[in-house]
Amino acid sequence: MVPLLLVLLLALLLFGAGFALKALWWIAVIVLVIWLLGFFVRPARGGGGRGRWYRW
Repeated sequence: MVPLLLVLLLALLLFGAGFALKALWWIAVIVLVIWLLGFFVRPARGGGGRGRWYRW
């Protein structure tokens, strides 16, 4: 009985980890797309110079 519960617990943990990793991959792809859009579409500041969408 205990080995069966351990196997079920392990399967549940691996399923949860797989789902979390897949979700993190999608979030990383979305952030990358937003970063690339901000890199290529740079709004000009009031002075007419080349502006950036971030403040680094």
